[in-house]
Amino acid sequence: MNRSTRMNDRTPRRNGAPAAGSGRGYRAQAQGRTGGSGRSGGFGRRPAAPQGEFALPVTITPALPAAASFADLGMPDAVLKTLTDLGVTEPFPIQAATLPNSLAGRDVLGRGRTGSGKTLAFGLALLVRTAGQRAEARQPLALVLVPTRELAQQVTDALTPYARALRLRLATVVGGMSIGRQASALRGGAEVVVATPGRLKDLIARGDCRLDRVAITVLDEADQMADMGFMPQVTELLDQVRTEGQRMLFSATLDRNVDLLVRRYLHDPVVHSVDPSAGAVTTMEHHVLHVHGADKYATTTEIAARDGRVIMFLDTKHAVDQLTKHLLNSGVRAAALHGGKSQPQRTRTLAQFKTGHVTVLVATNVAARGIHVDNLDLVVNVDPPSDHKDYLHRGGRTARAGESGSVVTLVLPNQRRDMTRLMADAGITPRIAQVRSGEAELSRITGAQAPSGVPVTIAAPPAAAGGARRRTSPARGRRPSGGARRAA
Repeated sequence: MNRSTRMNDRTPRRNGAPAAGSGRGYRAQAQGRTGGSGRSGGFGRRPAAPQGEFALPVTITPALPAAASFADLGMPDAVLKTLTDLGVTEPFPIQAATLPNSLAGRDVLGRGRTGSGKTLAFGLALLVRTAGQRAEARQPLALVLVPTRELAQQVTDALTPYARALRLRLATVVGGMSIGRQASALRGGAEVVVATPGRLKDLIARGDCRLDRVAITVLDEADQMADMGFMPQVTELLDQVRTEGQRMLFSATLDRNVDLLVRRYLHDPVVHSVDPSAGAVTTMEHHVLHVHGADKYATTTEIAARDGRVIMFLDTKHAVDQLTKHLLNSGVRAAALHGGKSQPQRTRTLAQFKTGHVTVLVATNVAARGIHVDNLDLVVNVDPPSDHKDYLHRGGRTARAGESGSVVTLVLPNQRRDMTRLMADAGITPRIAQVRSGEAELSRITGAQAPSGVPVTIAAPPAAAGGARRRTSPARGRRPSGGARRAA
C-alpha cells in the first residue's frame, strides 16, 4: 500500500538555469547575455489559470466549521497560555479553517502564501495530538519534512515553546550539522522530528531512526521539495510511516508535482486555500526597474546603502560572494548566505541580519523560503528569478503577516520579455520604471542613497563562533546566543 516506484535521482537539482545578468553577466555589466530559451519554467506553455496547478481534491466528509478563536479549539490550557504569552491572540485564516479538522485527526491539504501562518496551522495540531505519549529510543511519533535547513530551523523555533509546554521533545535533523549529535538526540527519545529528507534518510540507513511509529506526518513546502528533486526521498520516507496515520500537506503553491503526493498519501483531505494567487497580497508592491548593464552595479550598491534592511537575491554563490565583498568595501554592512556556507555560519548570518547588525543579506535561493524576519520591507532581485514560483517565494520574505513591503527586480534590456511573461504567470501587474544610479526616482522607490565608501568588516566574536560549535544538541532548536558580530 502506498508504495511508490523508486527513482535513482538522489541529488537535488538546481531549480532552473541561470538567469541572465547573473554570475559573469553581472560582472561584465555591459556585455549582457540572452535570457530566453535557456531558462526554466516553460514560459507560455502553462495555462494562464490556474498556473499549472492541479484540480484540488473533492472532500467527501464535510469539513468542520472554522474556529473563531483559539479558545474554541479545545486545546490544553498550557498551549493557550503559551499563545497568549507570545502575543498570538487570534488565529490566521488558514489556522482557523484547518485546526478544527487537523485536531480531529483529518488529513489536510492547505495552501497559503508565505507568512500566512502555516507553521502553527499544522504544528499546534501535531503537538496537541502527540501530547501525553512518550517516544522510545530512535522511534519518533510525529514527523515534519521540510526542504531546507533554514525552514527546519524556523519550524523548530516556532514550535519549541508549545512543545515545552506539553513536555514534548523536539529533534531537528538537517545536513550541515553533526550527524552524531542528531543521532544522540534520537537515541535519547524525541516525540517530534523536524527533518530534511536527505539527512533523515542517512540516519535511517545508520539505524539511528525508524518511522514505523510515526502517526502524524507533515510535508511543509512540498512543492519546493519536488522542485529540488527530493520527490524520490520524500515518497520513500512516507512509505515507512504508519499507513493509517494522519498526513498534512501545506505549501504556498500546489503544482502538478505535488499532485502525486496528494493522490498517494492523503485520504479524504480537508482542503483549504488562502490567497490562491500569492501575487494578490495587497500589502506588497511590485516594481520592475529597467536598468542598463553598465549601471547595474552602481544601482545595486545604492539600493544596498539605504536606511533599513534588505535581502538581495542573485543566482550563483560566486555572484553572491562577489557582491558582498564589493558592498563591504563600499561601506555597506553586508553578509552572504548560500549553500556553500556551513550551517553555523548560516545561522549566525541570519541572527545578525535579524538584529540589524547586518543590514544587507546577499543570498541565493537558499533564503527564498523558511526565513522570517520581522519588519523587512524590501526584497531586491538583482538577478531575476527563473520562474514565477521562485519570484513569489523570494518576495514572500517581505509583507508577511499583514506587514507591508516591496519587491524590486532589476531587469536588463535583454531580460524584459521573459520578465513580462514571469509576471503574467505570477498574476502580478508590476510598476515599471526606467532608473539610473543617483536619480531621485530610484531613491523614491527603494530609498537608495550613495554609500559611505568607508570599508567595513563584519567579524564574529570568538565566543559566538565557539558557542555554535559547542552546542550540545542542535536538535533542540535553539539558535546560538550571542550571535551578533562586531565590525572590526
